[in-house]
Amino acid sequence: MTARIRIPPQAKRGEIVEVRIIIQHPMETGYRTDEVGRPIKRNTIRTLSCRYNGAEVFRADLSPGIAANPYLQFHTVAEASGELVFDWVDDEGREGSGRQSILVRG
Repeated sequence: MTARIRIPPQAKRGEIVEVRIIIQHPMETGYRTDEVGRPIKRNTIRTLSCRYNGAEVFRADLSPGIAANPYLQFHTVAEASGELVFDWVDDEGREGSGRQSILVRG
């Protein structure tokens, strides 16, 4: 599982910044069957969290109705230069992560 993360490379201290992430994941609803008619087990991303310099700034518990390759967007306040670290877990217990740095000036 990989992710594309978009945040501004730099921001002013106190500025609200938009964070966007798209996770490439082979989502499966659990409603389809394979070529011999057996149900394909559901596998969706269940949780996603984002920590900014170690402090959690976003958390989502996703439902089975989430789309393949889910796209999420949220905002946070640029407080200090550092890293936003994203972690997610799917129904099979597989974990993924991604990170992006931001430079905060002023």
